[in-house]
Amino acid sequence: MMSIAAKDLSVRRNGATLLDGLSLSLGPIGSIAVIGPNGAGKSTLLKVLTGIDKPTAGSVHVGDRDLASLSNAQRANTIGYLPQYFEPHWDLSVAELVRLGADRSDRLAAGAIEAATEKFELMHLARRRWSTLSGGERARVLLAAVLVVDPPVLLADEPAASLDIRHRLDVIRALTLRRPDRLSVVVVHDLDLAFTFFERVVVIDRGKVVADGPAKSLIDDRRIDEAFSVRFDRLKTPDGWLLRASTGP
Repeated sequence: MMSIAAKDLSVRRNGATLLDGLSLSLGPIGSIAVIGPNGAGKSTLLKVLTGIDKPTAGSVHVGDRDLASLSNAQRANTIGYLPQYFEPHWDLSVAELVRLGADRSDRLAAGAIEAATEKFELMHLARRRWSTLSGGERARVLLAAVLVVDPPVLLADEPAASLDIRHRLDVIRALTLRRPDRLSVVVVHDLDLAFTFFERVVVIDRGKVVADGPAKSLIDDRRIDEAFSVRFDRLKTPDGWLLRASTGP
């Protein structure tokens, strides 16, 4: 099992502060939704946690090691990352993209490629080129390419945003119901999904963590309303929670 922790992270670009002394301990297991308004710093946080972007100040540790000290191969075996936007340099086929994802690891389980292809319903798309895929199909290909190596830590930036409702639910379930010794950290746009499917919710606003706790206890926290500048009505249903912007005075 592998935990990941950020300490005093700051990111500044072109005079803008994207992360502002943010500290956050994640893991080593479970499902965590990261929510917050547009521009809060969610995507920046994930890129720093993966090592894609370097912070202006602060550090990230994976287990007892500094992220910066890990080789590319060690990072690939430890952390999987699903970006919000992706465009390959070449117009590869679905099968080639999943294979590239598998090649990142030197400890691939037998049958992993076939299992990932089947899990995300890509068998009939294997020969299709990236340029011919819909947004939803592309999202499923990326999921298969990352999850084929079953990384201990998975960081995903709104992976279900372009999917229809059935595939959106399938993706969220796949991310939250991974093996019990795995950690999934997912930026989620849909607050209903965040509070229904995830064990823990972290609220980011203006580059800082403003609320963090078990989803069941955080649902009534008014810091969520403050972060989004909206007053929410909370509705409990047999299937989970619904948050709706209040239309009252």
